[in-house]
Amino acid sequence: MKLTRRQLPATFSRMAGSSSLAAGMAPPAALTQSMPGLVRIDPTPLFPISPYLHMQFMEPLGVTDGSVEACWDYDAGNWRSDFIEAVQDLAPGAIRWGGLLSRYYRWREAVGPVAGRRPMRNYAWGGWETNRVGTAEFVELCRRTNAAPILCVNFLSDGHRYFARTREGNRTGDAREAADWVSYCNDPDDTARRRDGATAPYGVKLWQIGNETSYGDAGFTRSEAIAHTIAFAREMRGRDPSIRLIGWGDRGRSDDPAIWAADMLRQAGEYLDYIAIHMMQQIPQRQDTVLRGRAYQDDPARAWAELLEMSHGIEARLLELEEVVAAQGSQAGIAVTEGHLSLAPHNANPILEEWLTGAYHARALNTYQRHGARVRIATAADFNCTRWTVAAVRMQVPRGVSYLTPAGSVMRLFGRHNGEHAVAVTGGPSDLDMAASRRGNRIFLHVANLSYDVAAEARFAIDGCAITGGRVLEIAPERPRQVVTQDQPNVFAPREKPIGPGQAVTWRFPPTAVSVVELDFKQS
Repeated sequence: MKLTRRQLPATFSRMAGSSSLAAGMAPPAALTQSMPGLVRIDPTPLFPISPYLHMQFMEPLGVTDGSVEACWDYDAGNWRSDFIEAVQDLAPGAIRWGGLLSRYYRWREAVGPVAGRRPMRNYAWGGWETNRVGTAEFVELCRRTNAAPILCVNFLSDGHRYFARTREGNRTGDAREAADWVSYCNDPDDTARRRDGATAPYGVKLWQIGNETSYGDAGFTRSEAIAHTIAFAREMRGRDPSIRLIGWGDRGRSDDPAIWAADMLRQAGEYLDYIAIHMMQQIPQRQDTVLRGRAYQDDPARAWAELLEMSHGIEARLLELEEVVAAQGSQAGIAVTEGHLSLAPHNANPILEEWLTGAYHARALNTYQRHGARVRIATAADFNCTRWTVAAVRMQVPRGVSYLTPAGSVMRLFGRHNGEHAVAVTGGPSDLDMAASRRGNRIFLHVANLSYDVAAEARFAIDGCAITGGRVLEIAPERPRQVVTQDQPNVFAPREKPIGPGQAVTWRFPPTAVSVVELDFKQS
């Protein structure tokens, strides 16, 4: 059953939020033909869902976007309290430190007494970084937000020779420098860390070797990158055999456009737990796109349709990489350590603050979860920004509030309400994009209504089970162009409504809504 926006208010008032079928109805298998819109859930666990499937990544962005400097309270000598509260609410499974910055980042400059830290020129993003936020502060952020830290090492500047001869000196880090960072973080007896006041190790287990190493023609060739990855991995694992390593495997240079993952896993796979790509080139497919600047404001329905067209590219890339990894007989997981919409103006399109992007991000996250047997680390946005709109967290400056963007709101909703194992879900209205999981006797369905102006009704049934109750957490703004701002930071907070009990339960999803359906069940 579908309803237009004009029909929704009266229909919702009659429904009072939900309806259910009587508990004495026939089992779900017998209802398949008689129940249009039936969604069937097989509660059999398929594969474990990684706790890092909703990660964030943090990178100092200089004068381009003062994201890291802005979230530090210099008066208090601590993270801004509003920033910490927003990140705790977002609840990322992991936070990664790195990006292009890693090519010239020397970790020793950002440890120890603050007065002795050396400022760093930010070559990629302009200006200078104070290094007030370094290893200790980053780990503390992760601990306070219950996120696993991921550190991206300086991988010989990804082969970019410029950084060996800058005006400020050699900015290239070698394998020993990376290994020393592992020791600093993880060796209980590391003298440098203990001298800096941290007697207990930081316990950083996730490390990335190489960031966008294959992009452009100025860095390593594929063979060079593989050889150096092996050297770095040996040095780093020599300091702590328990660390888990992420190697670079995305598409290559113009003279070598193949996916690097095949040869990287074939030659260096014994050292790697994950193979990384970035999912940032999510760009409009139409020549006459409205997703450039503010053109979308004249035709938001078309912008919505274009965004959903673009979302198919995520799965296409995952399928391609999964095939490559499987061909090597590798058990390595896929790590999408960066990923966001790439719209003009660069990283600052205002549409990313509007609910028009909500279903796009929900479908992206659902795609990662449906591929969660192989995808173990993923993100749908940059982490925190003051000017860019591609972030999960926007920050008022120089002080004020921190709040979640549409991408962050969807990541929060799906990340906080998710199971431990994926389960199969079939059927339902074609407009609903769904991913399902289970924890104990509770099913979690992540649902996005991809329709811009039509509601979709679905009936949920769990094979061989009765639904004993549940709830729906729903983000359903009245207007697709609803915008989040520092003056309205909570407009995308989900609303909770009850659902069930019954052999099958019914819910109508408003147009553009993104929801989590939680169903408690028992064997019939």
